[in-house]
Amino acid sequence: MKTLIIAEKPDMGRTIAAVVEPRAQNKRTYLEGEHYIITWAIGHLVGLAEPDQYDPKYKRWNEADLPIIPDRFKLWPNARTKDQLKTIGELSKRCGRLVNACDAGREGQLIFHLIRQYLKLSQPTDRLWISDLTAETIRRGFDGLRSDADFDDLTRAARARSEADWLVGMNASRAFTIRHKELLSVGRVQTPVLALLYDRHKEITAFNSETYYIVQAAFSQDDFGYKGIWQGERMTKREEAETLAAKVKGKPGTIVSYAVNESKEYPYRLYDLTLLQREANGRYGYPAKKTLDLAQALYEKHKVITYPRTSSNYVTEENIPVMGSVLNMLKGTAYADLANGADKGRVHKGNRAVCNPAKVEDHHAILPTPKKPGTLSTEEQNIYDMIVRRFLSHYYPPAVYNNHEVITEVEGESFRTRAKEQLDLGWRVVLDQPEANAAKGKGRGKRKTDDASAADEGDEDLVETDRPFSVDADRPVRCDDAAAIEKETKPPKPYTEGTLLKAMESAGKAIEDEELRDAMKQTGLGTPATRAATIERLKQVGYITSTGKRLDITTKGCTAIELIRGAGVELLTSPEMTGQWEQRLHQISRGEASDEQFIAKVKQFAELIVAKVKQQQQAPANLFGEPDGGGKRGAKGKSRGASAAARKTGVAASRAGTRSRSAAAAGSGLNASRAGASARASASEGGRMLAAPVEAVPRAKAPAAASRPIAEERAAKPAAASSGASAGSRGALAACPRPGCGGQLIEGKRGFGCLRFREGCQFVIWKEQQGKRVTPAMAKALAENGATRKSTFKLADGTSVSGKWILTDPAKGTITFQPAT
Repeated sequence: MKTLIIAEKPDMGRTIAAVVEPRAQNKRTYLEGEHYIITWAIGHLVGLAEPDQYDPKYKRWNEADLPIIPDRFKLWPNARTKDQLKTIGELSKRCGRLVNACDAGREGQLIFHLIRQYLKLSQPTDRLWISDLTAETIRRGFDGLRSDADFDDLTRAARARSEADWLVGMNASRAFTIRHKELLSVGRVQTPVLALLYDRHKEITAFNSETYYIVQAAFSQDDFGYKGIWQGERMTKREEAETLAAKVKGKPGTIVSYAVNESKEYPYRLYDLTLLQREANGRYGYPAKKTLDLAQALYEKHKVITYPRTSSNYVTEENIPVMGSVLNMLKGTAYADLANGADKGRVHKGNRAVCNPAKVEDHHAILPTPKKPGTLSTEEQNIYDMIVRRFLSHYYPPAVYNNHEVITEVEGESFRTRAKEQLDLGWRVVLDQPEANAAKGKGRGKRKTDDASAADEGDEDLVETDRPFSVDADRPVRCDDAAAIEKETKPPKPYTEGTLLKAMESAGKAIEDEELRDAMKQTGLGTPATRAATIERLKQVGYITSTGKRLDITTKGCTAIELIRGAGVELLTSPEMTGQWEQRLHQISRGEASDEQFIAKVKQFAELIVAKVKQQQQAPANLFGEPDGGGKRGAKGKSRGASAAARKTGVAASRAGTRSRSAAAAGSGLNASRAGASARASASEGGRMLAAPVEAVPRAKAPAAASRPIAEERAAKPAAASSGASAGSRGALAACPRPGCGGQLIEGKRGFGCLRFREGCQFVIWKEQQGKRVTPAMAKALAENGATRKSTFKLADGTSVSGKWILTDPAKGTITFQPAT
């Protein structure tokens, strides 16, 4: 009988087939050759069942039904990919052996084993474990296939992660949503990440800047000049600083001490995914997800880099010869000059800065492969360039510096000068100009903190130069000039995606030492493969927004954290606790801990969350902010204020003047079709989520001033704008769906709004929604039936999509598009 190979994605399956069965027949959903049948999973074909698939009563969200703790977790096929699952089931009947060729990691293990369990596949199974998709690596991987049973511990860890996320996400999201009549997404990983943003926001808003002064003096000795900073207690009065400057200006001085020390700076560590995402965000402003997508394309489509979803910055001994082949390949590319100048002997098994098998878990660091790159997009080239230059840097010697420290005394006052003089460029020759500028002054293992102020006090007197620095300690100097310079203390910087990824990696702890950060990797928030999805999830549910590189927490995000902490389940917001959970999952994957004990504790925690939330007082409806009025919320700290009354309840209020949000949208019988997506995405946040249903995505934002033109259009129709307009009012489409309103819906320039807008009705269905246009007939159907008929829309890129619109919030007019299945 043949062997069935199950890859994670179609491209991977076809790549594997080209190596092991080059003459295989293409059957569209699989390829079949003489010995192998190769098919694929297309991500998660099977997942944990939704609550209503255990009992129909869970379709309605009722507090009395919580907590939901299955005795045994059920599996459920993904409706969108059930045909592919059926194909795998049929193919397996013709095969006597299986090969798990999904991504070599925890989630790839889960994808395969959920399929295997659901389809009840009992054939002996081997595991293909490879780090790149080049033909040579695939052949070597098949020559060294291992029994899938060798990875049982990893499979248990994957299941435990999935079940833990389900238990926390489903129960916590339902509990908080039902209690506070507002869709609140809560999750094992996303909530502590949101807490990091909340705490940083509070630090910034509570910060009081202080003004202080430094005195900088300019000295000369013959034709050589240098500057120094006065050493003494911080001065807070300008007059004091100016007096000191005047005291030393134009006076002779002496050098009381002068020390010179040589230092070497070695290349930065090879990339893991998180480090690559951080630096790509800093250099190009790429969101974490974009960097992951680009790296995945370089790995899967172009096959020019190794597996990117890695947490390691090192390689093993078996990688060294392949790295030599990569170096030879680069000699025939645009990197020829750098490759020809490289010293191949510098990368060897004894170089622990590169080869450290003890620090390689599932995969080694991200490397270029020996495959010469073809045509890459500009953005793909940017990421590839970063990886190649980091790789090449390790074939060059360290950069060498002389570090000078001079103490100059004038009129009894001491001034310090520090100069870092570059002697040998070393490995820095491989840096392109933007990277060289970004890396300037950053030593290995001691880089400036991402949160450092623009004028780091500790570096005010540090000068970096590639010119000779030379003073004679035995000869006098002159203070040519001195000036008082005003400074002010700086608040912590808002998070960017890059700095947030760094915080997630160390569970929120500010750790600058690279070795200590390595030790914290297994206690971080999420994994390298899931952190980008967590950040995107926080954006989707309206908890954070991005302004340039900066991430801002919204009113709703602030309120969510305060509600969770106020309920007495602050552990749910704790980065340290979630990091310890991740460490436990890592221990399970290594056979060092019990998955059953872990899940038992998670179930207890889910029960605790529900019990605490049931006792919590319902939050006022106006605390969750305005979802899409007023342009980019939070860009300058707006929409985050807290009224004194709200603070007494332990919940931050939205800014003054924010309009009340109706609570009717999330009543005690909240329908799962409207709120379920929130919990579903929370429950799967720790892994690579399938695309969340469209209901989970906030409605497309209207232009900042969109509400005013509609109001003006309504006001221009006095006959129709009177309170309580009748159903026969001219232009009325349908009765307003807002509970208790009694108004009529009319068409405006940009949307369909209620005639009772003067009485405070905020119901509006915007015409432009997620790249599609809502017609008057659709608006009428939404108002009367809560949904439109199935339609086909043509998108801007020329593709078409079929589905129907659903009215998800009758109080505000929020609608979402539900694709046809």
